[in-house]
Amino acid sequence: MAPTATPTWLLPVYARAATGAGATASEDEILAAANRLLARWEEPSRHFHNVRHLVDLLQHVDELQQETHKPHAVRLAAWYHGAIFSSDEEDAYAHRGGEDEDASAEFAREELSALGVPPESINDVTTMVKALARHTLDPSSSDCAVLCDADLAVLASDPQRYKEYLRDVRAEYSHIPDRKFLEARQSIVKKLLARQQLYVSPLGGTWEQRARQNLAGEASRIEKALARIGASDAT
Repeated sequence: MAPTATPTWLLPVYARAATGAGATASEDEILAAANRLLARWEEPSRHFHNVRHLVDLLQHVDELQQETHKPHAVRLAAWYHGAIFSSDEEDAYAHRGGEDEDASAEFAREELSALGVPPESINDVTTMVKALARHTLDPSSSDCAVLCDADLAVLASDPQRYKEYLRDVRAEYSHIPDRKFLEARQSIVKKLLARQQLYVSPLGGTWEQRARQNLAGEASRIEKALARIGASDAT
């Protein structure tokens, strides 16, 4: 797969968010931090949790921006939520999709502290990053709701984009055997479909129906694929 192109506007978006959140470091220091973070998103082992995912997430945050109170903190949380990532089998099963939100939050705290971001703003960012571990929301935080909804927005993609999403996720874990991957994915899809709501922000709620259609279709395909594997094993 060709590497994901990095838009020229991406680093300035980080710089504006950091400055808006109160960073006192120089522009060069802020851009250096942005480049360090971007290098993580560009790691070759990332097929879904890569720059395209970051760009999509930031764009969905923009769609829901009117529901945020601290948009700069939300954007920084989007940047840092996948800073620490591993597609190793052990890590993939220990963390949601290989992302380590707790470690990412601590990385954010160290980097933002070095940029002079005030502690209150840093706490806002790290709280939102940690909330993505299981999409466990603080019901009083519209900012957290926006970030979580934006992170799940890919589930409501058009059919072609949803296929690309599934392809990229499979490529990220290509070293995991089909049965184990499908069983793990089946568990995730069932948990998502069992939720009363996938999206909790008012604007995010408009994505609900399409996301459930995509998930239901995927659940059906997984069931058939596991049945084929079971039949093959039996023979």
